[in-house]
Amino acid sequence: MKKIIVPVDFSKQSEIALKAAASLARKKGSEIFVLHMLELSAALMTYNEHAQYEHATFLIKLAEKKFAAFLNKPYLKGLKITPIVKHHKVYSEVNEVVEKHNVDLIVMGSHGTDGIKEIFVGSNAEKMVRNSEIPVLVIKDEIEDFDVKRVVFACDFKEENIEAFQKAIEFTDKLSASLFLVFINTPGDNFLSTSDAYTRISKFLQKASSGLKVEIYNDYSVERGIHNFSNSINADLIGMPTHGRKGLTHFFMGSIGEDVVNHSKIPVITFKI
Repeated sequence: MKKIIVPVDFSKQSEIALKAAASLARKKGSEIFVLHMLELSAALMTYNEHAQYEHATFLIKLAEKKFAAFLNKPYLKGLKITPIVKHHKVYSEVNEVVEKHNVDLIVMGSHGTDGIKEIFVGSNAEKMVRNSEIPVLVIKDEIEDFDVKRVVFACDFKEENIEAFQKAIEFTDKLSASLFLVFINTPGDNFLSTSDAYTRISKFLQKASSGLKVEIYNDYSVERGIHNFSNSINADLIGMPTHGRKGLTHFFMGSIGEDVVNHSKIPVITFKI
């Protein structure tokens, strides 16, 4: 893992993400690109070009000043840090930065949930997940030393998830981490017998050319099953497939992906299908 992008707005959540990225970078010798996207108002665009230039120059200088303070942290000492300022808050442009610098991973902070309002849905983190061509790691809580040893990958093991699965294998290999595969079996319309579940899983692994084993974990809901299984093996990270612009994959039913990210205390990484 050579290069990591951390989009920041200079908030506490941004710093939580930056700390996690710094832990990964220090272990893997990675370079960190710290990305800030300016927001030029629609009203500004109706002004003349000189006014636009002056305002944009002011915002860039302000961002540079904030960068200087934001990046002056002990945990960043000795790491290669490259600040980048984009003029507009267009998440699809992040892919241009990814391609230009051959970036491997995006790390973002997120509020998650306050127990009443689902903050992740419609948030900057979700927009990044929808637009990113590379894995996006979402961090909610500060982790003093983010050391990934055990990664859970959960999906329904339908053929459409093979590409995301292969990306998960590649990612865990880069971290020298162990990958644990889980199929969550729940009561109701989506229930599969043990025989049917293993038949689906076997076909999936055969097409994916993988010899890894899959745990069938029974629980009352998919979200609960993912959390309980991950906690039972002391996982450091939960991986899930994503449909990109369709948002986090609804690979079982409803908005499971968003629910897992919102409620999980364990960091979550998404792999695009």
